[in-house]
Amino acid sequence: QVQLVESGGGLVQAGGSLRLSCAASGSIFSINRMAWYRQAPGKQRESVATITSSDRETYTDSVKGRFTISRDNAKNTVYLQMNSLKPEDTAVYYCNADVQSLGRVWRNYWGQGTQVTVSS
Repeated sequence: QVQLVESGGGLVQAGGSLRLSCAASGSIFSINRMAWYRQAPGKQRESVATITSSDRETYTDSVKGRFTISRDNAKNTVYLQMNSLKPEDTAVYYCNADVQSLGRVWRNYWGQGTQVTVSS
């Protein structure tokens, strides 16, 4: 089994910063794509940022220039540095990863989510 555990959410004023972390643990052989999604109340879950095993990054337009995704392969951890936060960034943020288990089976996993609230 593989678990993804997020941390770092919280309440911040507009213009502030937060850093989210997501650590993968369990029967892991390798991890390919890692990503952050978010879901605001009444809205569909959307992709925020993605990073591949070769460190290729992609971002949704609304966070470009403000958010940075990174990963530490030795720690099986992905980060999301969020700067210049806006009230519209308020959402539950979820970690997502494509993980190959020790049995060489690929599966997609989700974390439990961490709340980010940006006050105006």
